Amino acid sequence: MSVLFGLISGLFLYFVVRHGIFGFYTVAQNERAVKTRFGRAVRVASGATSLDDPAAHDMSDNERQRYRFPQVRVIPPGGPYFKLPWEQIHKVSVATETLNMAFDPESASANHGGTMLEAVTKDQLDTGLTGQIRYRISERNLYPHIFGVKNPLAHVMGYFISVLRAKIANFEAPGIGATRNGDEARDGSFPIGVSINDLRKNLRDLNDHMLKECRQSAARYGIELDASLITGIDPPAEVESALAAINTAHNQVSSDISLAQAGADQKFVQSKRAVEIETLHAHAEVEPLRALADQLRTLKASGGSDALGAYVRNVRLALYKKARNVVLGVAR
Repeated sequence: MSVLFGLISGLFLYFVVRHGIFGFYTVAQNERAVKTRFGRAVRVASGATSLDDPAAHDMSDNERQRYRFPQVRVIPPGGPYFKLPWEQIHKVSVATETLNMAFDPESASANHGGTMLEAVTKDQLDTGLTGQIRYRISERNLYPHIFGVKNPLAHVMGYFISVLRAKIANFEAPGIGATRNGDEARDGSFPIGVSINDLRKNLRDLNDHMLKECRQSAARYGIELDASLITGIDPPAEVESALAAINTAHNQVSSDISLAQAGADQKFVQSKRAVEIETLHAHAEVEPLRALADQLRTLKASGGSDALGAYVRNVRLALYKKARNVVLGVAR
């Protein structure tokens, strides 16, 4: 009997210590927690799903059916909180983390040991990509991260790499497509025709595109991509020298075109200025004649036709004073 009493007392003491004293828990500032009861996550009272999140608005109908997750009640930082014996607490860190974009969570040796990601350009050239991505766990959609997929980070990295490779395979610099079939662009430049050059010159646009396309990752896997920082694009060694030669030739031709345009613009301005000067000279010569015509018109109106004859005589006398020789005609 005493053995049975001791066993019951021990079990009771274990229960009190295990679920009484150790039933309290806290949540750190960089953590969020989700509670499950009998293995089922506690949902929000409104019954909202991940499709109500703005990140899911761009999903297709097929994707909306596949990635429909319930929104769970998130336990904020603080405490102490208490959980019952049939409840379990799942904590996750929501701090922003940075990792290499070539990192493979399932294979450390992949992508050259997680240092460089390979992709094929539209010119069928293998190129190596280096950079980083910043991500954090979405507090608004913790269910897919904790319960939806086995390895959320692997899914997100796979999704990111797929989108990136698809974009690089079809990347075309803004404004190049409109002149690709023409002889030259309106600004005097012309496309090189090598997409690696386009990628290098438009890294910012590429990063912005990746950030825009990966917004759905929060609704898909509960991980938000905060930034995509592609820092390097390295073509194969046998292509590097050819690219350098192409860039040099392009820069030289662009320089010659710019100089020709500058010379043509200068000549155009000079010609325009010369026309303006000659026009002013013509106006200066015409204005005295117009003024004289107005004066003669006024004399004729006030003094009649005799006034014009007197005016002509006076002008002739003034000319006689200035002349050294006068030739008179003789009537025959």
